[in-house]
Amino acid sequence: MHNHITESCAVVGGDMRIAKAAGLLAESGFEVKVFGLDNGIELGSAIKRASNVEEAVVESRFVLLPIPLSQDSLTITAPLSCQPVYLHELFSAAGPGQLLLGGMVTPALAQKAREKGLKLIDYYKREELIVRNAIPTAEGAIQIAMAETTVTLHGAKCLLTGFGRVSRVLAAKLAALGAKVTVASRRVSDSAWCDVYGYRHGNIACLADAAAKADVVFNSVPALLFDRPVLKKMKRDTVIVDLASKPGGVDYPAAEELGVKSILALSLPGKVAPATAGAIIKDAVMNILEEETPCQS
Repeated sequence: MHNHITESCAVVGGDMRIAKAAGLLAESGFEVKVFGLDNGIELGSAIKRASNVEEAVVESRFVLLPIPLSQDSLTITAPLSCQPVYLHELFSAAGPGQLLLGGMVTPALAQKAREKGLKLIDYYKREELIVRNAIPTAEGAIQIAMAETTVTLHGAKCLLTGFGRVSRVLAAKLAALGAKVTVASRRVSDSAWCDVYGYRHGNIACLADAAAKADVVFNSVPALLFDRPVLKKMKRDTVIVDLASKPGGVDYPAAEELGVKSILALSLPGKVAPATAGAIIKDAVMNILEEETPCQS
């Protein structure tokens, strides 16, 4: 595809997912330079450790950055780093023509990169990554449900709110375990899909009735669905596994007061399956590179 010079890439910041992705990029033939992956992380002999951001980024075709890219708009998310890694160092070290690949990029950071003439792409928005990430998310949700309930999922009444990608994967896995699956969502077309798969379907507007019957609830809707009136109707031994992004879909103080166990389960791929999550990121990166590379005639 390219000339035979080994291409180099930089990996700056990140968690075990990003460390795994770095290893896979090295296995794919990239010369990988990392910064901000310390704390006893074994990276393998093929990977070079840079002493600062600039050393990592210089001459790199692209820079792989974490999910989320930043939590405070000042530093790059780097839980494994011995020191803070500053965004301004990255933005001043990167040059035009280099690709910066980060996850959950805020509009403000995207704007800042544009102002500096840098190409910052959010790999977390890619469909193939979202779909594949649904698998470790679903497995993690089931793991939590098994640990927090006193019944088997086999035979349990499981209510899924929302029927997006994660819920579809989760519903199939729950049904395979013998759970009784009900889906509550707004879209009329979801009702047809539920017929196809053999799940029950109800409108989310009538959530309280479905929630009252459930043994386990899996919420993937990032809106306050489980407010005090809904929680009041629920059985006290029902467990809610909340997969919606912060702040989630549950009134947590009310749930605690009413004795409904609710768990906000965020970033499950990185927690339950970092190796798989890293491979998913690496695949998305390779796809982006292919799309961003003009065809060689």
